[in-house]
Amino acid sequence: MTERIYDLVGIGLGPFNLGLAALLDELDTEGGIDVCFLEQDAEMSWHEGMLIEGTTLEVPFLADLVTLADPTNPNSYLNYLRETGRIYEFYFYETFQIPRQEYDDYLRWVAERLDSTRFSRRVTNVRWNATEEAFHIVAVDPETDEEFAYLADDVVLGVGSRPHVPEHLQSQHTDDVFHTSRYRSRRERCLNADSITVVGSGQSAAEVFLDLLERQPENDYRLDWLTRSEGFFPMEYSKLGLQHFSPEYTQYFYDLPQTKKDEIRADQDLLYKGIDPDTSAEIYDALYRHSIGDRDPDVGLFAMTEVEDIEHIGDVHCLQCRQWQTDQQFVHNAEVVVLGTGYHRPVPSFLSPLGDHIEFDCEGRFRITEDYRLETDYPGRIFVQNADLHTHGVGAPDLGLGCFRNARIVNQLVGGEVLPEDTNAIYQDFAVEEFVERTPGAHREANTPNPSED
Repeated sequence: MTERIYDLVGIGLGPFNLGLAALLDELDTEGGIDVCFLEQDAEMSWHEGMLIEGTTLEVPFLADLVTLADPTNPNSYLNYLRETGRIYEFYFYETFQIPRQEYDDYLRWVAERLDSTRFSRRVTNVRWNATEEAFHIVAVDPETDEEFAYLADDVVLGVGSRPHVPEHLQSQHTDDVFHTSRYRSRRERCLNADSITVVGSGQSAAEVFLDLLERQPENDYRLDWLTRSEGFFPMEYSKLGLQHFSPEYTQYFYDLPQTKKDEIRADQDLLYKGIDPDTSAEIYDALYRHSIGDRDPDVGLFAMTEVEDIEHIGDVHCLQCRQWQTDQQFVHNAEVVVLGTGYHRPVPSFLSPLGDHIEFDCEGRFRITEDYRLETDYPGRIFVQNADLHTHGVGAPDLGLGCFRNARIVNQLVGGEVLPEDTNAIYQDFAVEEFVERTPGAHREANTPNPSED
């Protein structure tokens, strides 16, 4: 008896794959698209360790799972508010950036509405079944070890990123030296410590530092913040700057040679790695309040500093530090260390059976097509979510471009444009051809090569 073959199996249920599931659920096509999405966790959960009270999304609520591709989709954030009886509360809230805790609740609400989601399914193996001409996916229940098998014409990877702890600090990764992704579960430990040091200068580190700074007067600990960056700089959030998170810039970036892409991306950290300006302002305001009455806040902020090692001695951790601009070394002690050292995207081990059939570049990264497929020699397609930073640019992890990427994936699945693939959506041009075409008096010099021809 032939096993059921899905049109698509999704692996991982973060916002991007959940958004794809939500768009496919409402797709009006003849015969429909038979899909299922597998998630290793027992329920929907989004960055649980960083759901700090008062934190908000860094994108407007319109960057929900479906609206920018299909505003009439019932899985929208506005319909969530309608269905949960909060539409007027939100109307008077008058804020585009919604609480992060509510975004998490919205994701749970959508996941519970969809028949295609399967939780407690940790994928362990993906291989090509030549007999069925389909991908064979094996998953297990992490609690019971029960095994499940699925066949699919196509696969979409949405396993997301993983907390990154630099190799030279991994030996000290303990209950007292931990990544920001575990912050909420370790916050009580922080509040009972004599001294805490936050390492890193991205948004996660800033939110942890702010939370600890606001709680410091009641808990009386020393609080320090170290970063190897040149300063505690804000993320670019101007309206013109945000146009880098657009379909137009994505296309422009994709068309560049890979060497040029890597060169450009090295200088774009503050487009997606800095501190939200509002968070930065709140930190300064809290420091100002703590210094009223000629008080000296028991706080230290020090940039340009690399933490090269951590040694546990007695009740404290000794951070071996180097101020890299002056090449001066010093030791800094802290009872608890919170590492805001970012995230990375390792190649999932369950892809190992596909072996040499997936193409990688010289840096060991996926080769990804313009329409978000891995370059393979299989008849079936492997789409990717948020693994395309090196090929498609800074918008890859941005929630606001999730719908654009999913629209392109949906259209490939159905073989036609059932969802809009937005173009000409911004006021800025990035490619010479576009500017010349739209601008009277501009023309391209003869014999000038296209960037993709370099």
